[in-house]
Formats: sequence, structure tokens, C-alpha cells
Amino acid sequence: MAIHPPPARPPAAGPRPGRPLARSLRRRTLRRLGFRRDRRLTAEQRQLRRRLRWIAVAVLVVPLLMMSWSLGSVLSAPGTDPVVARLAEWGRNHGMSSVVTTLENWQYQLSPPKIGGAPSKALLTAGLTRTGTTATAPKGAVRSGVVPLHAPLTPVVTPGLSGEGVFRPVVTVKGQPVVQVTYLRPDASHTSYLAGVAWMDARALRFVQHPGFLEPGHLSLWNQPDSLPPALRAGLAATFNSGFKLVDAHGGYYQNGHTVGTLRTGAASMVFYSNGSINIGSWGQDVSMTPQVTGVRQNLSLLIDKGQMVPSIDTNVQVNWGVTIKGAYYVWRSGIGITKNGNIVFVMGNAMSVRSLATVLLHAGAVRAMELDINPDWVSYMWYSPGSSPANPSPVKILPFARPADRYLVPSSRDFVAVYAR
Repeated sequence: MAIHPPPARPPAAGPRPGRPLARSLRRRTLRRLGFRRDRRLTAEQRQLRRRLRWIAVAVLVVPLLMMSWSLGSVLSAPGTDPVVARLAEWGRNHGMSSVVTTLENWQYQLSPPKIGGAPSKALLTAGLTRTGTTATAPKGAVRSGVVPLHAPLTPVVTPGLSGEGVFRPVVTVKGQPVVQVTYLRPDASHTSYLAGVAWMDARALRFVQHPGFLEPGHLSLWNQPDSLPPALRAGLAATFNSGFKLVDAHGGYYQNGHTVGTLRTGAASMVFYSNGSINIGSWGQDVSMTPQVTGVRQNLSLLIDKGQMVPSIDTNVQVNWGVTIKGAYYVWRSGIGITKNGNIVFVMGNAMSVRSLATVLLHAGAVRAMELDINPDWVSYMWYSPGSSPANPSPVKILPFARPADRYLVPSSRDFVAVYAR
């Protein structure tokens, strides 16, 4: 009996050996559209095929080019914003907030604020010696020897550490300590961290509002630049950050007769006047528009009002006081307040809740105070020591924050405040 081999199976459907899968899928799609492999296509079919190819190229390439241009313009923008901050801002502005938040959550989980421990003794004792409740400036810092300083602050955490709450002069004008700095532990849990407190003599200083090229943008509207070029550095005493992006600040930015956003009644407001003074208060109640107002920066609601912490301090923290990394309470925060004598206090720290920020502002003597910006890339305070010339002062950080100390000497993406000797 003859044995015949089984009949050969027909080749399986799919790409031929050696033919790329993409080419096979494309030809299958063209066949479904009425095109044939035998190349006998009508002129109309050939034209349609060319159009489909160009449409496919446009659909894929044009968005990539647009995204590349947008991202490239952000990464190549002037200023000292770190690449990570630029990418995060770009992502949030282009519908990728959830991705950015997830990445920030991972980063926060890797290094949450430490519980317990002791803070840096160097910060507490730098530049001063403590004798009872007074402090003397380091030799050569001022012309008058022993300088009368602000009374020491009551520590938040008791018992206080040596040097905690004791002020030292960092900027003097005619021998008077017009900017003084001290440090406090902000709460009883995060005891290895210090909040920096800067006290500024409103009678001897003037405050100038500067826009950022992104916040509020529209630089042609304002009478101040987005940086401090050499011509604007004479007499420079300090600089510090302003508030949130306006879309998150629940308020407006006013300067030179123009407004971006809306000046909201009841919003916490930092108000600048033509005589160089500054005030902090609720818009429409403590402060309002007058011919002497040259600038207004609003941000959320007051933290402290009438010398007391507001009742809503622990209510809906993310909604009322800003979304932070992982929704965490203990992050970099900054705030500004005014004392009963009209002097200005600025507070910042790297492991602060809204409550601990308000607590330190209260200990610093604020009767009205507001939160400014939060998170590590946006919080800054630096004072300036005379350099080789008035156009070349040396900036000194109040705390070791991530941003360079000269961030406001070059174009800034966010608005800020410059402080000058009168």
C-alpha cells in the first residue's frame, strides 16, 4: 500500500516571512479600503492613498513638534528655576497634574520629615553670643559696638535651646539693626528642623514689588523688572518670595494701574504704598485701594487676624491653604506678617504645617499674617551684605533652601519682593 504524505496546509494568514508587521498591517488596511495588491489602482485611489499618508504624518508629527517647541521654550527660559520644577510646571499646565503628583508622592515617601532629633547648633549660635537675654553683633559687623536688638522670642518648644529665639543683626543702616534674624523649632515633633524668622524695621526700609515673567507675566504692564540688575542693587537689604501662581492664589496682582486676576474682597493681601511702606490685611477690611497704593499681591486668606490664629487653620487644609507634595502638611512654607508697631516679620521653614507656620508668626509678634508660597522650589529669603561695590552685594540665605541665593539677581519666573534701606 502506498503511503501518501498529508496534504500541505495553506499558509497561515499574517505577514510573510521577512515582511515587517507594520507593512503587512498597512497593506491589509489598504485592501479593506478598496486598494488591491495588483497595483491596478485608479488615479483617485492613488491620490487618496497619498492624502492618507500625509494625514497620518501630520497626526503623529505635528503634535510632537508642538510639544517639543512648548517644552523647549520652558526649558530654555531665563532664570534659575531647576529643570525638575520647570518640567513639573509644564506638566501641570498641560493636563498631566496626576502624573506630576504621583512622582512628587514617590519622592516625598522616600524622604519624609524626620521626627525628633536636634537642630543645627550652627544656625542657632552663628554670629551672636548670648548673655542673659541680649545678643551682641560679631566684631566689625556694626559701627556702634553693642547693638540694641529685638527682644528674644518665646520658644515654641520648651525648654528652649541655647540661642533659640535670640535675634542677631544681619543688615545695619547707620549702625541700627534694620534686619534681624533668629530661629525657632516650629513644633514639638519635628525638633531637628528650624524655622527662620526675619524681623524688618519698617521705618528704615522700603519694600518694592517685582513681577515674574510667568507670574503674573505681561511684563510690559509693570513699572518694575523681573530681576534686580546692577542698577537696582544699591542699598539692597533683602529679597523674599511672593505667593502662589495666581490661578491657585484665589486673588489678584495689581501694580502700576493694571491688574491680573481679580482683587477679591476678603483675600489676604500684601499691599505696597508710594512711600515704600507695606501692610498686610484682609482686602476691603484692613486694606483697600487708595491713591497711595502702588501694588497689591493677594494669596488665600489670612492666617492670623487681630492677633489670633484664624479658626479655619485646620479646616480643609489643601483647599484653604494649598495643595502640597503628597497632600502633606509638613513641607517648605513661607509667610509674612505685620506687628502692632508696623514692623514686618517673615517666616519660612522646611517642615512646617499651616498651623506651625501661623504659630511661629504669632511668636514673632504678627497681629495679621498671610501664607506666601510653599514647596521647596519656591520658598526663599536672603539678606545682602555689601560687596566690592553697591552693584555687587553678596546674598546670604536664611536657611539652606534649594534655590541659588542670587535667584532674584537674574530674571525670575515668579514675582518677589525687594527690600531696600531708605
